[in-house]
Amino acid sequence: MTDEQLPGEQQPAQVFPNRFPEAVDSRPGVPQDRCDCLSQVRVSPPGATAPFHAEIQDTSAPGWLRLLELIEEAAADGREEFRPLIELSIEERRQIVTLPASIGRLTAVRSLVLYGSNLVRIPPEIGELTSLEEFSPYTSGRLHWFPYEITRCARLVDSTVSTRAIYGNYKHRPPFPRLLPPGDTALDLGSLDPARWGTTAARTCSVCTGPIAATGPHQAWLSRVVATDVLPLLVNACSPACLDSLPAGAKDYIPTPHRGGRIEQPPPR
Repeated sequence: MTDEQLPGEQQPAQVFPNRFPEAVDSRPGVPQDRCDCLSQVRVSPPGATAPFHAEIQDTSAPGWLRLLELIEEAAADGREEFRPLIELSIEERRQIVTLPASIGRLTAVRSLVLYGSNLVRIPPEIGELTSLEEFSPYTSGRLHWFPYEITRCARLVDSTVSTRAIYGNYKHRPPFPRLLPPGDTALDLGSLDPARWGTTAARTCSVCTGPIAATGPHQAWLSRVVATDVLPLLVNACSPACLDSLPAGAKDYIPTPHRGGRIEQPPPR
């Protein structure tokens, strides 16, 4: 009770500001497609596994073409903050399921806001944003994992991620998709099947940046602290040696790189 407040007098309700007011569209409609990949209400049963999103980006969609233009504009003017989705209509935002590789050109960007996106994956070129300090894909409920390359953003100190929507989150410990070893046949590393590999492109090693063999990457999951969140990171490595060189996982998470699937996780908290 303050000095000015009388006994029994009710305090006025406290108003908390919206961190991303201009990122929220007030028009009717929801830009996200339905996603049932993870259970949000109970711990996943032992032995469960999760799928990868299989959507392929439509590169002829108006939203995608507009996003390419916005990236070119941001690269040209060297802006430090990039909030592309507020420049798109609801339907155009829904058309964006990944970011283009050209996102790596935004080396001056310090803040990347993707609030409420329909994204299902982030490309490895996110690691080329060398000035990135703030990363906010909050309420992107279909974004369940991130590329290991994001750890190259050495200045990244602040993140706002919907952690209940990610693999292995500490609340429910939903399972990770099972990763398979490279095959025996040559692949088009720029056009991979995301249902199998998680990503649509894996040309260079997530660890050493060397080339990946045509038979495909050596993959692993690793949960690490990235800025202010523990994120599940997908590693696409050129060799088992690069996987062996990975650091330990975050405290209270699976401590070593793993292939997902039927793997035991720490209990939820």
